[in-house]
Amino acid sequence: MAKQEDLRYLREVLAKSRRTVFFGGAGVSTESGVPDFRSQDGLYKQNYKYPPEEILSHHFFLQNPEEFYTFYREKMLALNVLPNAAHRKLAQWEQEGKVSAVITQNIDGLHQKAGSKNVLELHGSIWRNYCMRCGKFYSAQDLAGMAGVPHCSCGGVIKPDVVLYEESLSEEVLEKSVDELRRADLLIVGGTSLNVYPAAGLIDFFGGNRLVVVNRGATARRVENAYCIDAKIGELFSAL
Repeated sequence: MAKQEDLRYLREVLAKSRRTVFFGGAGVSTESGVPDFRSQDGLYKQNYKYPPEEILSHHFFLQNPEEFYTFYREKMLALNVLPNAAHRKLAQWEQEGKVSAVITQNIDGLHQKAGSKNVLELHGSIWRNYCMRCGKFYSAQDLAGMAGVPHCSCGGVIKPDVVLYEESLSEEVLEKSVDELRRADLLIVGGTSLNVYPAAGLIDFFGGNRLVVVNRGATARRVENAYCIDAKIGELFSAL
């Protein structure tokens, strides 16, 4: 249950803001049934033949594509998941001119499903897939309909457009994210432990003076001068 003082504070800062940016992580999508990585029931706490953090690495994808795709289809390729109250509220705020951008560490595309337009995906998206040989595009539905390691019509292996461990984030997405953060006067950080870098370090580029952190439990890094709310973000946003 959202606390009234937290709701009052959020309503107040949102009313004063002219340019709000939202920075979110896995906790934004857990209320839609998408598993996170580090919580008690997260993927890193489950037993697999290989540790999930190894499976989701660049070298593992190249060396063991069959194992990668078995895990990826079972745990990552969630095509029928629906947006929750947090996704819908952010899309509403964007339409009302309150939110200028959503910066997300998630790859599930739920912000776009809810209607958000300016979504900066730091770690890519399951909805985009490319042939590593010729660059031909394949949809998530194409990938789901292929057995084993998916191959392009040219014979090349198809790779999801997601950032694996050992891979670099898109410079274009990073630059756009930094620009949005520098111009924002309110930053809402939600559903993230701020444990994954370089993504977590982006909030240091925030140029405003009102910062709100919404998360279940403490974040991995201390965020100076932040108003912290311990709550499920979907439940909190639905009460606003």
